[in-house]
Amino acid sequence: MTTPYSHRPGPDGPMVPPPGCPAHGMTAGELNSHGPSGGQDTIGPTLHGLAAGGLRRLYGPEAENDPMGLYEKLRAEHGSVAPVLLHGDVPAWLVLGHSDNLHMTRTPSQFSRDSRRWRALHDGTAPPDHPLAPIFTWQPICVFADGAEHERLRGAVTDSIARIDHRGVRRYINRYSNRLVNEFCRDGRADLVSRFAEHLPMMVMAQILGMPEEYSERLVQAARDMIKGTATANESNAYVMATLTRLVKRRRIAPEEDFATWLTEHPAGLTDDEVSQHLRLVLIAAYETTANLIANVLRMVLTDPRFRAQLSGGHMTLPEAVEQTLWDEPPFTTIFGRWAVGDTELGGQRIKAGDALVVGIAAANVDPVVRPDLNASMQGNRAHLAFSGGPHECPGQDIGRAIADTGIDALLLRLPDIQLAVEEHELWYEGALMSRQLLELPVSFAPRPPQDVTGPPSASAAVPRPQWQVDSPRPDVVRPPAQAPVPSSAEDGTGAAGTPEATGVIPEQRAEPRVGSAPQRAWRAVTRWWRGH
Repeated sequence: MTTPYSHRPGPDGPMVPPPGCPAHGMTAGELNSHGPSGGQDTIGPTLHGLAAGGLRRLYGPEAENDPMGLYEKLRAEHGSVAPVLLHGDVPAWLVLGHSDNLHMTRTPSQFSRDSRRWRALHDGTAPPDHPLAPIFTWQPICVFADGAEHERLRGAVTDSIARIDHRGVRRYINRYSNRLVNEFCRDGRADLVSRFAEHLPMMVMAQILGMPEEYSERLVQAARDMIKGTATANESNAYVMATLTRLVKRRRIAPEEDFATWLTEHPAGLTDDEVSQHLRLVLIAAYETTANLIANVLRMVLTDPRFRAQLSGGHMTLPEAVEQTLWDEPPFTTIFGRWAVGDTELGGQRIKAGDALVVGIAAANVDPVVRPDLNASMQGNRAHLAFSGGPHECPGQDIGRAIADTGIDALLLRLPDIQLAVEEHELWYEGALMSRQLLELPVSFAPRPPQDVTGPPSASAAVPRPQWQVDSPRPDVVRPPAQAPVPSSAEDGTGAAGTPEATGVIPEQRAEPRVGSAPQRAWRAVTRWWRGH
């Protein structure tokens, strides 16, 4: 397995809070009391390269270029809970320990999701136009609710998710994956981030929500931008909300069998605003996590010889590869936030009422207490925090898993000789508070003709599916170009002998040849079902 974020911590940089920063008004004892040093202050000269205040930022060059290195510095300096600065140098606590994160997410009576408790909102430190406002501004959704109100709102979401036809979704995932591959398969080269990973989740989620006609490049980029804390985050948020508000108005007038309709008709009686806000929650959470997950899994498949060997040798399935990636490179590195209900203690730190806390997903996944050996396989272990935990754990995580493993399987079946087109060290990432995005994943492969993906999903059931390989060829070995697949009867409208239909059997009804033993045929049927046919 690959070591998570396999890079080394960078050098310390100057971290002096600017004049007027609220950190100046906090004492060393408030920031780091009862730390791992037995209660002694570790602020100031004991931290090499840090000036007075001793706070590290969760934004800026160090946090964006080397988040895992930053987390390990904070763990070494403060233990499992560390004082940090958010955008605008607003103080907060980053929770690094696995058990501490579980306690925080599972104890809403101590750590609420209601952002209106945040002191920084009341004293003006975090103004309404703050770059992270789309994330922390209170909205009438389950994410910001606790207790009975949380149960009412989340119940509407989980009940609607339960109505999704997962088998039908896999058919759409397979169809959209092949449609995306058709756009670049003739070229022999592609960037799998911008041409595949960024688009597949949005295409699928637009279909699930009931707005496939709204799918566009602008919607994709707005979804990526609005959680980054950029200068345009609020504008992107407004665009996404306008799109979803139009959808809710349409569904109130003309219901359909889709997620938006199920929310509007749920017995919980959600208002139009509540429906729109929850659609945004589902769309952005599912999209961002899945786009990052697809890119990270593909990078691991293409770059790590051990990962590739386990897949090609049958010792690991794609769902298992997805799960390993959720440990090593979770789609969300952090989740903001929780707010202390009253004065309390966590990880040896004194937390005051109204303090903000950040769920440290990536840091918790490499906590030495739970993962002393980062190279050890985590197959079959779902104790990671990639989808958070407690009553606010992501309810749609299985949809994200399905999009990732079904989509990657479809891609690799179409392009079995795919190889990374650059050296691994040439890959670049863009960091933000909540995620770390792979910017490009250039690959090369033998050019192939597009496949027909216009028919109903069931029409492709009899198409032979070649086995893809992920072996690592020697540099001196040149793969011969793969042969283009011969169109099947389902694709070209002819019978098995290449003649026009003369049997009177509708293509969708034609039985496949009975080749092999009964157990073999049954296994092939199960495999097709799993892949979404």
